[in-house]
Amino acid sequence: MTGTEARHQAPPGPSLAGAREITALRQAGLVAGVGILAMAVLSGFGIFYVGEGLMTPGDTASTVEDIAASDGLFRWGTASLYAVVVLDVVVAWALFRFLRPVSSGLARLAAWFRLAYAGVFMLAIGQLAGIPDLVASDQYSSLFTAEQIQGQTLLKIDAFDDLWMAGLILFGIHLTLVGYLAYRSGYVPKLLGVLLVIAGAGYVFDSLASTVLASPPGSVATVTFVGEFLLALWLVARGRRISLEADGHGL
Repeated sequence: MTGTEARHQAPPGPSLAGAREITALRQAGLVAGVGILAMAVLSGFGIFYVGEGLMTPGDTASTVEDIAASDGLFRWGTASLYAVVVLDVVVAWALFRFLRPVSSGLARLAAWFRLAYAGVFMLAIGQLAGIPDLVASDQYSSLFTAEQIQGQTLLKIDAFDDLWMAGLILFGIHLTLVGYLAYRSGYVPKLLGVLLVIAGAGYVFDSLASTVLASPPGSVATVTFVGEFLLALWLVARGRRISLEADGHGL
């Protein structure tokens, strides 16, 4: 083989490997986007529609009666939250894979924070899982008075809230790291990176405020959460068009 022929037959390995890597990156982004949107639906059903719909603030007796009367719905709401935990693990992997070209170390750290949050959230959900049996089982009604059952139900609901708020500190740090990586990436709009950092700070603020203040002024995250939601929409709508080479990122 002549030198000219050798030059024209350069091995295609690196370019093919790069194409596969970009394809894997786009797929990870799509998985993350779909996962976050699915979590939003499941969380809305489990926490807002079922949880808050059946709980009457300041009236534990009514709360217990409503849960007992809607036993199946409450159980499905709790199951939907367990599904959210599973999706948290999937999204943690997908975002790690999606952001690894920016910084493998920071992307891995962000994933670990989300996994830690998922573990805390599962413990919190476990508090809710025992409530239907407590309020509807004849076994407990024969052992405890109605007031005692109401008190234990309230304790479980408060324990869920406390554990979840503690876990949101971990989740807020995760979003802050994801926002920083997104801002640096060059293939994610910088505005999304900024919004994600703000969203992460909002969760951390809410968690610390609920711990330090006896009566927190309100939830900042109900406004700042939009960053993660917009990231999910962008990943689903535009993530398949990502090109690292065009933005100067090596693979």
